[in-house]
Amino acid sequence: MKISFLGAANVVTGSNYLITTDKYKFIIDCGQFQGNKELEQLNSKDFNFNPSEIDFMILSHSHIDHSGRIPKLVKEGFNKKIYSTSATKDLCEILLQDSGHIHEMETEWENRKRLRAGLPTIEPLYTSEDALISMQYFNTIPYNEIIHINESIKLRFKDAGHLLGSTIIELWIKEGNDEKKLVFSGDLGVKNKPILKDPEYVDDADYLIIESTYGNSLHENAKERITKLVNIILETTKNGGNVIIPSFAVGRTQEIIYELNKYYDDKEKYKEFINIPVYIDSPLAISATEIFKKHTDCFDEEAKNYLLTNDDPLDFFNLQFTRSSLESKKINTSLDPKIIISASGMCDAGRIKHHLKHHLWKEKTSVIFVGYQAEGTLGKKIQSGAKMVKIFNENIKINAQIHSIEGFSGHADMNDLIDWLRHFEKMPEKIFVVHGEKESTTNFSNLIIEKFGIDTIVPNLNETIELN
Repeated sequence: MKISFLGAANVVTGSNYLITTDKYKFIIDCGQFQGNKELEQLNSKDFNFNPSEIDFMILSHSHIDHSGRIPKLVKEGFNKKIYSTSATKDLCEILLQDSGHIHEMETEWENRKRLRAGLPTIEPLYTSEDALISMQYFNTIPYNEIIHINESIKLRFKDAGHLLGSTIIELWIKEGNDEKKLVFSGDLGVKNKPILKDPEYVDDADYLIIESTYGNSLHENAKERITKLVNIILETTKNGGNVIIPSFAVGRTQEIIYELNKYYDDKEKYKEFINIPVYIDSPLAISATEIFKKHTDCFDEEAKNYLLTNDDPLDFFNLQFTRSSLESKKINTSLDPKIIISASGMCDAGRIKHHLKHHLWKEKTSVIFVGYQAEGTLGKKIQSGAKMVKIFNENIKINAQIHSIEGFSGHADMNDLIDWLRHFEKMPEKIFVVHGEKESTTNFSNLIIEKFGIDTIVPNLNETIELN
């Protein structure tokens, strides 16, 4: 058996792993690379395999860095089953079409420049129509049920607690008379995360591929993150400023809605919030919120109890969803203090760029980052202390207050990852550390060796390793 690490190796994005056995070839995830131009150019390159020769695909969850090249895969010849959970399929249906639309718009803009320069035009990576076509190959399976994919390979999903429908992938792979168990952690969530269940544990594995996004750092305490968020909101709005929160449309936005719901619902205790409107300015986030409400079976006990008391945990009296561009523009014409939650989370596309253009230069504004910012993104530049950024070809001076609350991350931190590993009853023979920047993967690899004495490898991008 061979594993080829074709994405998310010493980088966080582009998750894509090719497993080759004596009889079959299949891939785990097919995500887009995100970040600087050099990384994003990898999306247009040919796959390191022939898509038509892939026997099946397994998708850990719907985030674009794990699913974002599926339409390209199908467009280039893949026509077999894609195994995922039901919630992942529903979220991919909106995420991939939105991604296709973005590729179309960006390509149209690029081609205008090319025509003026006398250069040949280019095609989008894929279109929203390509994304819709790819959905026919999704094959949904429930959590904790062993599925026989064929005579040699069995599959089981466990809840990763990272996102609605996210999974830990367990694979039993038989070659000849020998069977080995390969486990892929997917993106592991954190315990006591709002709405979602805690990550499940795995009993045993021969080989493990584990993420390390925060393999060299620790998150803030959950209570501290909420207190910090609320304090920034109250101080900013009291001074007449607006709060801008760049947020991932799927997962992070719903978590923030859930947390703010507690303050807006108790009008007696938290009177300060009565006059502060909250705008969810992202059609994608609005559609994703509707899918969250559809899959309440994925909710944890606290969220389910909210529903039992007839309280919608993803809605409150001062929450306003804006779908149309006209509604979006009106937000910035209002002078009243407000909270604007908009996508994309790394500020590289979507309506958040318009809000940043209108607000970054204002001293009373607070921008709060609540998620990971990849190197090379607009969000990373702002978060890292840039004094000036370019948005829509216009230089914008940054006078706003910039805040980062890492405690909202959907990824397990260093201690969470080590704790998850400790629950293995039979430890893996070999561990591959992926899905992290170089410093993070190296640090976490050394920590595993120190704590468990297990043979640990940090694979390079496009490296193939044979498992003997």
